[in-house]
Amino acid sequence: MNNKSFVIEITFNTPVARVWKAITDLREMKKWYFDLAEFRPEAGFEFQFWGQNEDRRYLHLCKITEVTEDKKITYSWRYKGFQGNSHVTFELFAEGSKTKLVLTHSGLNTFPTNNPDFAFERFAEGWTNIVGTSLREFIEK
Repeated sequence: MNNKSFVIEITFNTPVARVWKAITDLREMKKWYFDLAEFRPEAGFEFQFWGQNEDRRYLHLCKITEVTEDKKITYSWRYKGFQGNSHVTFELFAEGSKTKLVLTHSGLNTFPTNNPDFAFERFAEGWTNIVGTSLREFIEK
């Protein structure tokens, strides 16, 4: 596959504006996402954060490429010192008083295949935990 992607869909029992705030407001993101120093939902804004797997730490370098308020935000996602560049997209769809979130992480095949931390299964497991558990608990608490 030329552009391997991970996709997860989750429906929240809350309006779009609430989910949008959770995925774009720095104070809220710190409670369920990564510990970001800065974040602004503006195209061109660059941010970074550390993530780790066991004793291996990775500096994530991201740049927002697209923002449509209350609907969609996309940013590049790469790792300092490693080849590869991917994109993470959060899309929101109103379904009555509920919101469907579709998260797509594309370009996973561009990362080094000899590093198990960059395996498709790791991304699937990570995003399932981040949006399926952490974000859901944060929004619906």
